[in-house]
Amino acid sequence: MSTAEGQQHPISIYLWIWGLLFVFSAFSYAVDYFQLQGYLRWSLILLFMFLKAGFIVAIFMHMAWERLALITAILGPPVVLLVFIGLMVSEGEYTEGNRLEVFAQQIFVPAEHGATNH
Repeated sequence: MSTAEGQQHPISIYLWIWGLLFVFSAFSYAVDYFQLQGYLRWSLILLFMFLKAGFIVAIFMHMAWERLALITAILGPPVVLLVFIGLMVSEGEYTEGNRLEVFAQQIFVPAEHGATNH
């Protein structure tokens, strides 16, 4: 029998994390209850979501006790995808800004420089 098969974790760890998940869920609902808006709202919701997901992966999926190579193999690809998504969002906003600027200039061209009247 290897050490991984015989390793037991105290139930108190799972109960503490379970309680923390309830607390983070309550905070997430409090964001809606207090009607926070804008970037603060979405930042808090995402923060609580990532904290809950992190605790679930680390404790309930036993990633906190795994080897670094396995952790990297499982968590690395989603991190890379998030970086690529961030880059795409940045590029999309840049492209949208440039298009709006060019189209706005075309719409507001003075009459003497615009199309000829027939």
